[in-house]
Amino acid sequence: MTSDALRVPSYLRDVYGWAYLTPSLARWLDRQVVVQTILWGNAQRLIGDVLAEVKPGDRVFQPAAVYGDFSRQVAAKVGTDGKLDVRDIAPLQVDLTRRKLADLPQAHVACGDAADPHAQQADVVACFFLLHEVPDDLKVRITRAMLAQVAPGGRAVFVDYHRPGRFHPLKPLMRRIFDWLEPFAQRMWQSEIRDIAGPAATGFRWRKRTRFGGLYQIVVAERA
Repeated sequence: MTSDALRVPSYLRDVYGWAYLTPSLARWLDRQVVVQTILWGNAQRLIGDVLAEVKPGDRVFQPAAVYGDFSRQVAAKVGTDGKLDVRDIAPLQVDLTRRKLADLPQAHVACGDAADPHAQQADVVACFFLLHEVPDDLKVRITRAMLAQVAPGGRAVFVDYHRPGRFHPLKPLMRRIFDWLEPFAQRMWQSEIRDIAGPAATGFRWRKRTRFGGLYQIVVAERA
């Protein structure tokens, strides 16, 4: 077993090993059509919300690999004058993302833990559907780490699940999916990301919008 493999946390192996640590399934899941289906047809709309916060030439930090075209679209938006820095704690995800971005010189991929602040600050930190997949204590650590990496005048963009409206037709089904596959996701229905950040939220201007009847949220924290 490699040193990188030893760093993979137990919750990831136990809960998401099938999705992120199994090569055959990971390759199948890493397609835009699959992501679009999982997000009920909203993937591209939510990616667009992130891209709206990114400018050509920006330095973007992405704390975890994302299946589908997300990273390629962000790299295309920053262009060759910008930089996309992707980290993931799972070596398989690092390898898949490197291959996916191999033709884009502005994209850099390496192994890393989202809960540990990166040395370099970024104009945009893009946290795309990561928080709902980690235990509550890690939600706090990752949120604070992401805010710490925002450069002056920059912003952190969090896209994740959100408590849907009372009569949302998918609400009962999503609750069952969370119970079955996403045991850490319920917190996203109960807490605001700004509250999860705690004292680290100070010094940022926060704004939030929701999509698809409230099932998804886009939260932007801009450093004042």
